[in-house]
Amino acid sequence: MNQALEKLRILADAAKYDVSCASSGLERKNSNGIGNSKSFGICHSWASDGRCISLLKILLTNKCVYNCVYCVNRCSAETKRASLEPEEIAQITIEFYRRNYIEGLFLSSAVEINPDTTMEKMLKSLQLLRETYSFNGYIHAKIIPGTSSGLINKIGILADRISVNIELPSESSLQLLAPQKKLSAILSPMDHIHNKINENNDLRKKFKGIDKFAGAGQSTQMIIGASKENDYLILNAAQQMYHKFHLKRVYYSAYMPVVSSSLLPVPSSPPPLKRENRLYQADWLLRFYFFKADELIDLSSPFLDLDLDPKMSWALRNMHQFPIEINRVSYEELLRVPGIGVRSAYKIVAQRRRAAVKYEHLAKMGIVVKRAKYFITCCGKYYGKISLKPETIKNALFPEINAEQQLTFWDRN
Repeated sequence: MNQALEKLRILADAAKYDVSCASSGLERKNSNGIGNSKSFGICHSWASDGRCISLLKILLTNKCVYNCVYCVNRCSAETKRASLEPEEIAQITIEFYRRNYIEGLFLSSAVEINPDTTMEKMLKSLQLLRETYSFNGYIHAKIIPGTSSGLINKIGILADRISVNIELPSESSLQLLAPQKKLSAILSPMDHIHNKINENNDLRKKFKGIDKFAGAGQSTQMIIGASKENDYLILNAAQQMYHKFHLKRVYYSAYMPVVSSSLLPVPSSPPPLKRENRLYQADWLLRFYFFKADELIDLSSPFLDLDLDPKMSWALRNMHQFPIEINRVSYEELLRVPGIGVRSAYKIVAQRRRAAVKYEHLAKMGIVVKRAKYFITCCGKYYGKISLKPETIKNALFPEINAEQQLTFWDRN
């Protein structure tokens, strides 16, 4: 028992750098077994209702034949190694679930011997959970690039979500920091999973009783700050993957300096968490707000503004498009107004079918009026009460940024 707990400690700690797990949006019904995966999914996060959602997040093994410079589990690293057998994975998951510690499983792995050998163990783990233990809870399985399509097909039927980590968004960075990996070998299984999901959806429309293949879709992760790619390249890479593979999510992980190398940032430097946050905000605009990467950022200024969120930054750069009349513009145009989100834009459109939206209605619709008022008119009237100059609006909304910039300037002299 103590040996199993020690292996669990090592492999759970080794898995903490993988952030690509979140609410799945999938509901797996329980007809005859234990556990349920509700539509809010399983993740290390907070559900929309404020509930903390938990899962067992673990590696099958941290024994790895790869030597990725940035990875704590690289083969040249001096670290404790451990492997769990499929029976141990299944038993631990069930015991944790019965004690109400978790609601599902996120299972990843280093590459022990080769991708197929490792993924065969993962497949056996999922088969034990689904078929022997009748576990119907949420399962997210990480696919190792280079895994045969037959294994991917079998795992996709058993798992709710599957993912392939791109890790670094360019071939040059992979050659520098992970020379045993090729971008084409990472994108190939992503393409296969996408095609398999489409094929499965078509079959389920024609025939009853067909099991879902990765019902919650696929996702990926990029490490931010371990290599020299700018935000322009990262966002365009994400946009291309969303378009080509219809990913559910791209996760951005600020590089944690866990190893020392001349090829990596100085270990003492803090993780770029603010940059990670801005990338998530920009990613949200790509997915739900009809923005394109080239609108949010360009090569002349290839990094996102750390002082302003991407939507506000875009609006202030494009004041020639504002103010807009909220009773006339389209849903897509409403979404470009700072302070108006997806739900509030929908409410505006719905209200306009009955009667004109008035300024006093905006706050009740969930609109952040203190932001939106500088970019809209309501029934022909502008309520911003200041000029439509970007700097004037920026100073009105964020006086602390201007004060901080002035203080920084004087501190340097």
